[in-house]
Amino acid sequence: MSKNVLVTGGAGFIGSHLVDRLLAEGWTVTVLDNFDPFYDRSLKAANIAAHRDYCTYSLIEADIRSAEALDSLLDDHYDVVVHLAARAGVRPSIQDPLLYQDVNVKGTQNLLEFCRHRKIRQFVFASSSSVYGVNPRVPWCEEDSVLLPISPYASTKVSGELLGHVYSQLFGVRFLALRFFTVYGPRQRPDLAIRKFSELMLRGEPIPFYGEGTAQRDFTFVEDTVSGIIGAMTYDETPYEVINLGNNRAVSLAGLVGMLEDVLGVKANLTMLPDQPGDVPQTWANIDKARRLLGYSPATPLRQGLERFAGWLQTPDSPTGKRVLPSHALPRIGVGR
Repeated sequence: MSKNVLVTGGAGFIGSHLVDRLLAEGWTVTVLDNFDPFYDRSLKAANIAAHRDYCTYSLIEADIRSAEALDSLLDDHYDVVVHLAARAGVRPSIQDPLLYQDVNVKGTQNLLEFCRHRKIRQFVFASSSSVYGVNPRVPWCEEDSVLLPISPYASTKVSGELLGHVYSQLFGVRFLALRFFTVYGPRQRPDLAIRKFSELMLRGEPIPFYGEGTAQRDFTFVEDTVSGIIGAMTYDETPYEVINLGNNRAVSLAGLVGMLEDVLGVKANLTMLPDQPGDVPQTWANIDKARRLLGYSPATPLRQGLERFAGWLQTPDSPTGKRVLPSHALPRIGVGR
Protein backbone atom coordinates (compact mmCIF):
# COMPACT_ATOMS: atom_id res chain seq x y z
CA MET A 1 0.00 0.00 0.00
CA SER A 2 1.28 3.46 -0.89
CA LYS A 3 2.56 5.57 2.02
CA ASN A 4 1.90 9.31 1.80
CA VAL A 5 3.85 12.01 3.59
CA LEU A 6 3.80 15.79 3.72
CA VAL A 7 7.26 17.28 4.32
CA THR A 8 7.36 20.98 5.13
CA GLY A 9 10.69 22.59 4.35
CA GLY A 10 11.39 19.70 2.01
CA ALA A 11 13.54 21.77 -0.35
CA GLY A 12 16.00 22.67 2.39
CA PHE A 13 19.13 20.98 3.67
CA ILE A 14 17.71 18.26 5.95
CA GLY A 15 14.40 18.12 4.12
CA SER A 16 15.89 17.34 0.72
CA HIS A 17 17.95 14.49 2.19
CA LEU A 18 14.84 13.12 3.85
CA VAL A 19 12.97 13.27 0.54
CA ASP A 20 15.85 11.40 -1.15
CA ARG A 21 15.32 8.50 1.26
CA LEU A 22 11.54 8.55 1.17
CA LEU A 23 11.34 8.48 -2.62
CA ALA A 24 13.89 5.66 -2.76
CA GLU A 25 11.80 3.70 -0.24
CA GLY A 26 8.58 4.09 -2.22
CA TRP A 27 6.78 6.86 -0.37
CA THR A 28 4.51 9.32 -2.13
CA VAL A 29 5.96 12.68 -1.09
CA THR A 30 4.39 16.13 -1.08
CA VAL A 31 6.80 18.94 -0.25
CA LEU A 32 5.60 22.30 1.06
CA ASP A 33 8.23 25.04 0.93
CA ASN A 34 8.02 28.83 0.59
CA PHE A 35 11.61 29.25 -0.69
CA ASP A 36 12.27 31.88 1.94
CA PRO A 37 15.04 34.33 0.91
CA PHE A 38 17.06 33.54 4.06
CA TYR A 39 19.50 32.14 1.49
CA ASP A 40 19.59 31.95 -2.29
CA ARG A 41 16.65 30.21 -3.92
CA SER A 42 18.96 28.54 -6.45
CA LEU A 43 20.47 26.40 -3.68
CA LYS A 44 17.09 24.91 -2.82
CA ALA A 45 16.33 24.44 -6.51
CA ALA A 46 19.53 22.40 -6.81
CA ASN A 47 18.56 20.36 -3.74
CA ILE A 48 15.33 19.15 -5.34
CA ALA A 49 16.35 18.90 -9.00
CA ALA A 50 16.46 15.09 -8.96
CA HIS A 51 13.18 14.79 -7.06
CA ARG A 52 11.18 16.24 -9.95
CA ASP A 53 11.87 13.07 -11.98
CA TYR A 54 9.64 11.01 -9.66
CA CYS A 55 5.93 10.70 -10.41
CA THR A 56 5.44 10.17 -6.66
CA TYR A 57 6.79 13.65 -5.88
CA SER A 58 4.92 16.93 -5.84
CA LEU A 59 5.96 20.42 -4.77
CA ILE A 60 3.67 23.10 -3.37
CA GLU A 61 5.06 26.58 -2.86
CA ALA A 62 3.24 28.15 0.07
CA ASP A 63 3.77 29.73 3.49
CA ILE A 64 2.88 27.81 6.66
CA ARG A 65 1.69 31.08 8.22
CA SER A 66 -1.32 31.01 5.91
CA ALA A 67 -3.97 28.60 7.22
CA GLU A 68 -6.02 29.39 4.13
CA ALA A 69 -3.20 28.26 1.83
CA LEU A 70 -2.78 25.02 3.76
CA ASP A 71 -6.49 24.32 3.59
CA SER A 72 -6.85 25.04 -0.11
CA LEU A 73 -3.62 23.57 -1.49
CA LEU A 74 -3.08 20.41 0.57
CA ASP A 75 -4.89 17.08 0.47
CA ASP A 76 -6.12 15.07 3.44
CA HIS A 77 -4.65 11.67 2.60
CA TYR A 78 -1.28 12.04 4.34
CA ASP A 79 -0.27 9.27 6.71
CA VAL A 80 2.23 11.55 8.45
CA VAL A 81 3.36 15.16 8.46
CA VAL A 82 7.09 15.87 8.94
CA HIS A 83 7.38 19.52 9.90
CA LEU A 84 10.90 20.80 9.15
CA ALA A 85 9.99 24.28 7.88
CA ALA A 86 11.10 27.08 10.20
CA ARG A 87 12.82 30.41 10.32
CA ALA A 88 16.33 29.22 11.17
CA GLY A 89 19.29 30.66 13.03
CA VAL A 90 20.03 31.66 16.62
CA ARG A 91 21.76 34.98 15.97
CA PRO A 92 19.29 36.31 13.35
CA SER A 93 16.42 35.53 15.73
CA ILE A 94 17.81 38.07 18.19
CA GLN A 95 17.47 40.77 15.53
CA ASP A 96 13.87 39.91 14.62
CA PRO A 97 12.18 37.86 17.35
CA LEU A 98 8.64 38.68 16.20
CA LEU A 99 9.28 37.17 12.77
CA TYR A 100 10.56 33.97 14.39
CA GLN A 101 7.51 33.78 16.63
CA ASP A 102 5.21 34.29 13.64
CA VAL A 103 6.81 31.63 11.42
CA ASN A 104 7.84 29.02 13.95
CA VAL A 105 4.96 29.14 16.42
CA LYS A 106 2.00 30.31 14.37
CA GLY A 107 3.13 28.17 11.43
CA THR A 108 3.41 25.08 13.62
CA GLN A 109 -0.03 25.64 15.12
CA ASN A 110 -1.53 26.08 11.64
CA LEU A 111 -0.15 22.69 10.66
CA LEU A 112 -1.39 21.05 13.84
CA GLU A 113 -4.84 22.51 13.18
CA PHE A 114 -4.66 21.15 9.65
CA CYS A 115 -3.87 17.68 11.03
CA ARG A 116 -6.62 17.96 13.61
CA HIS A 117 -9.32 18.75 11.07
CA ARG A 118 -8.05 16.35 8.37
CA LYS A 119 -7.68 13.48 10.85
CA ILE A 120 -3.93 13.06 10.26
CA ARG A 121 -2.63 11.19 13.29
CA GLN A 122 1.18 11.32 13.03
CA PHE A 123 3.21 14.54 13.35
CA VAL A 124 7.01 14.69 13.46
CA PHE A 125 8.43 18.06 14.54
CA ALA A 126 11.96 19.38 14.03
CA SER A 127 12.98 20.79 17.39
CA SER A 128 16.50 21.81 18.36
CA SER A 129 19.24 21.19 20.90
CA SER A 130 19.10 24.94 21.53
CA VAL A 131 16.08 24.40 23.80
CA TYR A 132 18.45 23.19 26.55
CA GLY A 133 20.18 26.58 26.70
CA VAL A 134 23.09 26.89 29.10
CA ASN A 135 22.72 23.58 30.90
CA PRO A 136 25.84 22.16 32.60
CA ARG A 137 24.30 18.69 33.10
CA VAL A 138 25.73 16.90 30.08
CA PRO A 139 25.08 14.83 28.11
CA TRP A 140 21.63 16.41 27.81
CA CYS A 141 18.74 14.09 28.52
CA GLU A 142 15.12 14.52 27.44
CA GLU A 143 13.92 13.85 31.00
CA ASP A 144 15.63 17.05 32.18
CA SER A 145 12.57 19.25 32.58
CA VAL A 146 14.52 22.45 33.17
CA LEU A 147 14.84 24.17 29.78
CA LEU A 148 16.65 27.51 29.73
CA PRO A 149 16.59 28.79 26.13
CA ILE A 150 18.66 31.93 25.56
CA SER A 151 17.53 32.94 22.07
CA PRO A 152 14.16 33.69 20.46
CA TYR A 153 14.78 30.82 18.03
CA ALA A 154 15.19 28.37 20.91
CA SER A 155 12.08 29.68 22.66
CA THR A 156 10.00 29.08 19.52
CA LYS A 157 11.13 25.46 19.46
CA VAL A 158 10.09 25.02 23.09
CA SER A 159 6.71 26.51 22.17
CA GLY A 160 6.36 24.05 19.29
CA GLU A 161 7.02 21.12 21.60
CA LEU A 162 4.37 22.35 24.06
CA LEU A 163 1.81 22.91 21.32
CA GLY A 164 2.42 19.35 20.21
CA HIS A 165 1.70 18.08 23.70
CA VAL A 166 -1.65 19.89 23.71
CA TYR A 167 -2.69 18.43 20.36
CA SER A 168 -1.57 14.93 21.35
CA GLN A 169 -3.67 15.05 24.52
CA LEU A 170 -6.80 16.80 23.20
CA PHE A 171 -7.02 15.89 19.53
CA GLY A 172 -5.34 12.52 19.08
CA VAL A 173 -2.38 13.73 16.99
CA ARG A 174 0.67 11.61 17.88
CA PHE A 175 3.50 14.14 18.21
CA LEU A 176 7.22 13.38 18.16
CA ALA A 177 9.57 16.29 18.77
CA LEU A 178 13.08 15.50 17.52
CA ARG A 179 15.79 17.68 19.00
CA PHE A 180 18.42 17.98 16.28
CA PHE A 181 22.06 18.49 17.27
CA THR A 182 24.22 20.50 14.79
CA VAL A 183 23.38 18.64 11.61
CA TYR A 184 25.97 18.84 8.81
CA GLY A 185 26.73 17.27 5.44
CA PRO A 186 26.27 17.90 1.71
CA ARG A 187 23.79 20.71 0.91
CA GLN A 188 24.33 22.32 4.30
CA ARG A 189 23.00 25.87 4.57
CA PRO A 190 25.62 28.49 3.71
CA ASP A 191 25.26 30.27 7.07
CA LEU A 192 26.19 27.22 9.15
CA ALA A 193 29.69 26.89 10.56
CA ILE A 194 31.08 23.89 8.67
CA ARG A 195 29.93 25.20 5.28
CA LYS A 196 30.94 28.79 6.05
CA PHE A 197 34.35 27.85 7.45
CA SER A 198 35.11 25.50 4.55
CA GLU A 199 34.26 27.98 1.81
CA LEU A 200 36.32 30.72 3.45
CA MET A 201 39.28 28.36 3.88
CA LEU A 202 39.13 27.23 0.25
CA ARG A 203 39.14 30.87 -0.89
CA GLY A 204 42.02 31.72 1.43
CA GLU A 205 39.93 34.20 3.39
CA PRO A 206 39.87 34.69 7.18
CA ILE A 207 37.26 32.95 9.32
CA PRO A 208 35.36 35.07 11.89
CA PHE A 209 35.94 32.92 14.96
CA TYR A 210 33.82 33.73 17.99
CA GLY A 211 35.21 32.98 21.42
CA GLU A 212 38.36 30.97 22.10
CA GLY A 213 37.36 27.86 20.19
CA THR A 214 36.47 26.01 23.39
CA ALA A 215 32.73 25.87 22.63
CA GLN A 216 31.69 22.30 21.93
CA ARG A 217 29.07 20.91 19.57
CA ASP A 218 27.56 17.47 19.03
CA PHE A 219 27.95 17.28 15.24
CA THR A 220 25.50 14.88 13.55
CA PHE A 221 25.76 13.74 9.94
CA VAL A 222 22.61 14.46 7.97
CA GLU A 223 22.01 10.87 6.87
CA ASP A 224 22.03 9.75 10.50
CA THR A 225 19.49 12.46 11.34
CA VAL A 226 17.31 11.30 8.44
CA SER A 227 17.36 7.75 9.78
CA GLY A 228 16.04 9.07 13.09
CA ILE A 229 13.27 11.02 11.34
CA ILE A 230 12.15 7.94 9.43
CA GLY A 231 12.08 5.97 12.66
CA ALA A 232 9.81 8.63 14.17
CA MET A 233 7.50 8.58 11.15
CA THR A 234 6.48 5.01 11.88
CA TYR A 235 6.64 5.06 15.69
CA ASP A 236 3.25 4.07 17.12
CA GLU A 237 3.61 3.39 20.84
CA THR A 238 2.94 6.53 22.87
CA PRO A 239 1.03 9.72 21.95
CA TYR A 240 3.84 12.18 22.71
CA GLU A 241 7.62 11.97 22.86
CA VAL A 242 10.61 14.31 22.87
CA ILE A 243 13.73 12.63 21.50
CA ASN A 244 17.34 13.76 21.02
CA LEU A 245 18.93 13.05 17.64
CA GLY A 246 22.63 13.66 18.13
CA ASN A 247 25.91 11.81 17.81
CA ASN A 248 26.62 11.48 21.56
CA ARG A 249 30.00 13.18 21.16
CA ALA A 250 31.04 16.78 21.83
CA VAL A 251 33.85 18.30 19.73
CA SER A 252 35.34 21.75 20.26
CA LEU A 253 35.19 24.32 17.47
CA ALA A 254 38.99 24.47 17.55
CA GLY A 255 39.05 20.71 17.04
CA LEU A 256 36.57 21.05 14.17
CA VAL A 257 38.78 23.60 12.41
CA GLY A 258 41.77 21.27 12.79
CA MET A 259 39.83 18.45 11.13
CA LEU A 260 38.72 20.75 8.32
CA GLU A 261 42.35 21.75 7.72
CA ASP A 262 43.27 18.08 7.32
CA VAL A 263 40.29 17.23 5.12
CA LEU A 264 40.51 20.29 2.86
CA GLY A 265 44.31 20.43 2.73
CA VAL A 266 44.51 24.13 3.64
CA LYS A 267 45.27 26.11 6.76
CA ALA A 268 42.65 28.27 8.46
CA ASN A 269 43.24 31.95 9.12
CA LEU A 270 41.18 32.85 12.17
CA THR A 271 39.99 36.32 13.10
CA MET A 272 39.29 36.09 16.82
CA LEU A 273 36.09 37.79 17.99
CA PRO A 274 34.11 37.91 21.26
CA ASP A 275 31.43 35.36 22.11
CA GLN A 276 28.06 36.08 20.51
CA PRO A 277 24.77 36.54 22.39
CA GLY A 278 22.54 33.48 22.09
CA ASP A 279 25.37 30.99 21.55
CA VAL A 280 25.65 28.22 24.13
CA PRO A 281 29.04 26.92 25.35
CA GLN A 282 28.29 23.27 24.62
CA THR A 283 25.81 20.80 23.20
CA TRP A 284 25.96 17.08 23.88
CA ALA A 285 23.15 14.58 23.36
CA ASN A 286 22.26 11.55 25.39
CA ILE A 287 20.76 9.31 22.67
CA ASP A 288 19.66 6.34 24.76
CA LYS A 289 15.99 7.17 24.24
CA ALA A 290 16.39 7.44 20.46
CA ARG A 291 18.14 4.06 20.40
CA ARG A 292 15.38 2.48 22.46
CA LEU A 293 12.31 3.96 20.75
CA LEU A 294 13.48 4.54 17.18
CA GLY A 295 16.31 2.05 16.70
CA TYR A 296 18.51 5.09 16.10
CA SER A 297 22.21 4.38 15.74
CA PRO A 298 24.37 7.15 14.25
CA ALA A 299 27.04 5.51 12.11
CA THR A 300 29.11 8.41 10.76
CA PRO A 301 32.20 9.61 12.67
CA LEU A 302 32.89 13.33 12.29
CA ARG A 303 36.05 12.85 10.23
CA GLN A 304 34.24 10.60 7.75
CA GLY A 305 31.29 12.97 7.52
CA LEU A 306 33.58 15.93 6.88
CA GLU A 307 35.31 14.02 4.09
CA ARG A 308 31.95 13.37 2.43
CA PHE A 309 30.97 17.00 2.86
CA ALA A 310 34.28 18.18 1.39
CA GLY A 311 33.88 15.84 -1.59
CA TRP A 312 30.52 17.43 -2.32
CA LEU A 313 31.76 20.98 -1.81
CA GLN A 314 34.79 20.55 -4.08
CA THR A 315 32.98 19.15 -7.10
CA PRO A 316 33.90 20.98 -10.33
CA ASP A 317 30.67 22.98 -10.36
CA SER A 318 29.90 24.04 -6.84
CA PRO A 319 26.23 24.42 -5.87
CA THR A 320 27.07 27.89 -4.63
CA GLY A 321 26.96 28.98 -8.27
CA LYS A 322 30.69 29.56 -8.55
CA ARG A 323 33.55 27.19 -9.15
CA VAL A 324 35.39 26.15 -6.00
CA LEU A 325 39.05 25.49 -6.67
CA PRO A 326 40.53 22.16 -5.54
CA SER A 327 42.67 22.42 -2.44
CA HIS A 328 46.00 21.98 -4.24
CA ALA A 329 45.31 25.14 -6.27
CA LEU A 330 44.82 27.34 -3.21
CA PRO A 331 47.53 29.10 -1.18
CA ARG A 332 48.50 27.69 2.16
CA ILE A 333 48.07 30.39 4.78
CA GLY A 334 49.03 30.72 8.40
CA VAL A 335 46.73 30.05 11.30
CA GLY A 336 46.04 33.24 13.22
CA ARG A 337 45.28 32.09 16.75
